[in-house]
Amino acid sequence: MDTISKLLVLLVAIEHVYILVLEMFLWTTPRALKTFGITQKFAEESKALAANQGLYNGFLAAGLFWGVMYADPVVAKQIQLFFLLCVLVAAVYGGLTAKRSILMVQGLPALIALIAVLAA
Repeated sequence: MDTISKLLVLLVAIEHVYILVLEMFLWTTPRALKTFGITQKFAEESKALAANQGLYNGFLAAGLFWGVMYADPVVAKQIQLFFLLCVLVAAVYGGLTAKRSILMVQGLPALIALIAVLAA
């Protein structure tokens, strides 16, 4: 179960690296416009804000990677739990205030990983 939980945490981390790339570097591209359901005009006007959001997603990913790689398994589990809970809270907030699909796209994988880490 430990291997499965680590893989699930890694998947959540990789998802947040992808979000970082979308928000920091690809915000005004057709892929990001479609992904986030925004217009070119809005993307241009909000580019700095999106880059800031992307940076925060990068911090979440870094914390998750750190938790998976930490040598002490007890501390590693605590780190993973903390960052998964951060992702889950962010997904709930984003789902309620920005776009409901965030609950499924970010929240569900984080919840599944959280349950796996607790069960490991």
